[in-house]
Parts: sequence; structure tokens; C-alpha cells
Amino acid sequence: GVLQSLYLLFNEGYKASAGDKLIREDICEEAIRLAELLARHPAGNHPKTHALLALMLLNAARTPARVDDEGNLLRLRDQDRTKWRQPMIARGMFHLAQSAAGGAISEYHLQAGIAACHCGAKDYASTDWEHIVALYDRMLAFDDSPIIALNRAVALAEARGPQAGIDGVNAIPDVKSLESYYLFHAVMGDFEWQLNHLPIAAAHFQRALQLAEMPPERKFLEQRLQACGQHNSR
Repeated sequence: GVLQSLYLLFNEGYKASAGDKLIREDICEEAIRLAELLARHPAGNHPKTHALLALMLLNAARTPARVDDEGNLLRLRDQDRTKWRQPMIARGMFHLAQSAAGGAISEYHLQAGIAACHCGAKDYASTDWEHIVALYDRMLAFDDSPIIALNRAVALAEARGPQAGIDGVNAIPDVKSLESYYLFHAVMGDFEWQLNHLPIAAAHFQRALQLAEMPPERKFLEQRLQACGQHNSR
């Protein structure tokens, strides 16, 4: 329960649920501070704690590159990796190694493994997407959440192309539950964009824009929607 609370606290900082700022670094830092205290205490010095701490550090290390100077959202492929905090990545990798003690694997281990794949890639093109798909497959064995399955579909599209991503989405058993989730439509819009199905992509981006609440996310979706129109008019 303590680990879950820290995980939720970190997530609120990593992607705020309200306000004008997408990222609240102060909340992320507090979650990391508390997790480090827990990892140093005999009662909390367990592999699962180190896995959660690794996940936090590896994700937080990429924070400076997630938005541009005006606070606009940047996709992973567009981020300047020179801004990633290498000392924090090193700490994350250390705790990931510490989490390997014992035979149990948790969801935190798998999520930290995905984050490590991103942090270990020298650039976007060299990311080991097939390994990330495999880690999501293992995560689904813990939790068959449609959101995890959607994330898997994104990795699948990167590994095998946008049609594979669409097929992955269509294979989600409870896919209709994602209809009111803005990222579902943003993801589908991106898949259709890559296939040059611009009217379908625009419809998904429009729906995502209707559902999104955070200003940086709305601005990003407006840009994607505008790009569909500009591309279509050529």
C-alpha cells in the first residue's frame, strides 16, 4: 500500500491531472525522496521498493526534455536527449540492479525495464521496441488493463508499423472502455496519420481534443489536427 501511494504521488507529478502545468517536478522529487528513505530503511529495503525507485528516477530523468521552452508537449521521438539527466539515469540503473535480488518480479520491475530501454537507447531509432512489447506482454499477465494494452499497441506500432498498432488496439477485449479516454483517440489518430488516412486521423484528433483538459495537451492536439488539414490541402 505504501509503494502504491508513492507510485500514485509520482504519477501526479509526472503528468498532473489539473492545472496549467503538465509536469509538477516538486511532486516527483518528493515521491523520489520518500522512496529513497523507504529503500534505506530495513523495513522497506526490498527488491520491489528498488524497482519502484528505479522507475521513478528513470522517468524523472527525462523530464527536462518533455516540454519545449514554452511548455509545449514534446513526443519522445522529438525530445532532445542531451537534456536527459544522466546522473539520475545512473541512479535509476543502480536501483534497477538492486531490484534484481530475489526471484519475484513486480509490475514496477517491468515498468522500470521499459524506462531503462528508453534511457539506454542512444536515439529514438535505436530503441529496442520488440523488447518493450515483450515487457508489456508480461505486464498484461499482471494486469489486463485496456490502458496497458493501448501502451503495448503503441510499442507494437513502433516495432512493426502503424497497421500492427491498429491491429493491437482492435484486439483489446474491452476496447470500447477507452472511447472516453483522450489518449486512445490521440494514439489512433497518430496511427492513421502514419498510414496517410488523414480524414480518419483528423476525426480521432478532434475527439481527443474534445476529451483532453490540460492546456499543453490541448495545444499539442490542435497542432496535430491542423497538420492533418494542411497535409490534406497539398
